[in-house]
Amino acid sequence: EVNTKLSGEHSDSAGYYHFLPSHSFSRPYLAQFSIIMSSNYKVLTEDGQFQTELGQAGGKLVVADFTSARCGPCQRIAPVFEEMARKFPNGVFLKIDVNQCQGAAASQGVSATPTFVFYRNKTKLDSLQGADPETLENRILHHYGDIEGEEAEDTGVPGHIDLIPMISKSGCECLNESDDHPFTQALNSSGGYLESDTDEQLILYLSFNQAVKLHSMRMKGPADNGPKTIKLFINQPHTIDFDTAESANPVQEVTLTGKDLEGELIPLKFVKLQNVMNLTIFVKDNQSGAETTNVAYIQIIGSPVQTTKMGDFKRVTGKKGESH
Repeated sequence: EVNTKLSGEHSDSAGYYHFLPSHSFSRPYLAQFSIIMSSNYKVLTEDGQFQTELGQAGGKLVVADFTSARCGPCQRIAPVFEEMARKFPNGVFLKIDVNQCQGAAASQGVSATPTFVFYRNKTKLDSLQGADPETLENRILHHYGDIEGEEAEDTGVPGHIDLIPMISKSGCECLNESDDHPFTQALNSSGGYLESDTDEQLILYLSFNQAVKLHSMRMKGPADNGPKTIKLFINQPHTIDFDTAESANPVQEVTLTGKDLEGELIPLKFVKLQNVMNLTIFVKDNQSGAETTNVAYIQIIGSPVQTTKMGDFKRVTGKKGESH
């Protein structure tokens, strides 16, 4: 829990205020952490390194720990942060001392230590203050994505991210998918593909782990049996059936060309897609009228509606508003 009571005696020479200890870590808890430094854990000592690391991370989740050597809670959470780097190998974990990198800290609005800031594609997703290991891990899990092996792809759209890692796998479904080529094979560009089963139509229901805004999408497929007509529906209470998909009015209908299927950006009606919890994609037909439809890759591009609030996660110690 974040301590809301600040006083001058807890500030350092750079003017950063430190929270009083809010969570004590027992020796058995600390003993479980490995002493081996992960390759995705980096200690920054100069301001210029910060933007460089964000750029090199691409679509990976970046977690920046703005810390201070003079901050007791920072030192206690440090081994936990290092362990998170080992536990989440597809993320990038940056330790940034606010006294050594004052410019980076100021540019990110850091006013207390420890502060953890989350990024993807150089876009700030969220921030968290305080030295609570359970809340930190929950927040990383929230942004890391729960589809195993999925890593965010670069979108090429400034200010927006690949939303595929924010999909809740347990809440997704695809109707008429082939057993050999399910929809999960189309959620990255590693070479698999989604294929329909008994005819050319597909219904793909994607559920996000938080409300998002949809900006655009990409859908790749073969020139002969790649998707042609797609209808988009949002915030359905459950997966709709094919009769409903045929007759209902979508939020948007798109006719894809062969060029689109090569990975062209497909603009969406951004103003109508501002608070989306789930997206239904109905593939009505394919390019040539072939018996089955093949989808090589789907990318959904957008951004979270808002950053996550501390109250969304389990409170470990004390009551809301209490100081420690």
